[in-house]
Amino acid sequence: MTTSFFASVLALWLCWLSLQVIQARRRHQIGYGDGEGKAKDLQLACSAQSNAVNYIPIMLVLMFLLEEHGGASWLIMLIGLVFTAGRIIHGRGILADSLKGRVLGMQLTLWPLIGMAVLNLLNSIFG
Repeated sequence: MTTSFFASVLALWLCWLSLQVIQARRRHQIGYGDGEGKAKDLQLACSAQSNAVNYIPIMLVLMFLLEEHGGASWLIMLIGLVFTAGRIIHGRGILADSLKGRVLGMQLTLWPLIGMAVLNLLNSIFG
C-alpha cells in the first residue's frame, strides 16, 4: 500500500523533528513551551514540528482515500514523493532559519496537497 509507505516515512520524519525539540529543551532546560524568546533554536524546532503536524495528516488521509478508490498508484507515489521532499526541505529550512528553504518546502507541500484534493474531488464526481 502506497499510503502506508508514506505514513511510515513521514512518521519517522516527525520523530526526528520531535528529537530536535527534545534536544533544544534539554540544552536550555525548558520543560514546556517554546522558551518565550529565550531559546531561538527551541522556537524553530517547535515551529518545524508543529508545521509538519499541521500538513502531514490531511495529506495521508487524501492519499489513502484516493488509493482506496482506485487511484493510479504511480501518481499517488509521485505526489507522495514530492510532498515528502517538501516536508523535509521545509522542516530543515525552518531549523536553519532559511527563508529560501521554507518557501521551496511550502511550494512542494501545497502543490501536491492541492493536486491530491483535486484528484479526490474528480474521483468522487466522475469515478
